[in-house]
Amino acid sequence: MDEKITLSFNKEVIKAGKEYAKSQGISLSRLTEILLRKLTSKDYQNIEDYPIADWVNTLSEGEVQYLNKRRSNADLRKDYRTKK
Repeated sequence: MDEKITLSFNKEVIKAGKEYAKSQGISLSRLTEILLRKLTSKDYQNIEDYPIADWVNTLSEGEVQYLNKRRSNADLRKDYRTKK
């Protein structure tokens, strides 16, 4: 039996989630249920224990690639000053 809940997400996350769910032929509610079911199906003590790569693979199409480019201290300071 289904029950209703209210959740709040960033607008971009909702938009991306709706598009992904539509491409899979399911509703955003079902997608959320599937992800929560996967997360709670094993005995994880906290969210950090959950293997993030599995979660990313669940949502992504194709191979996951993490990009992290080290920035210089000068670039970081410049970025900080321009955002103030």
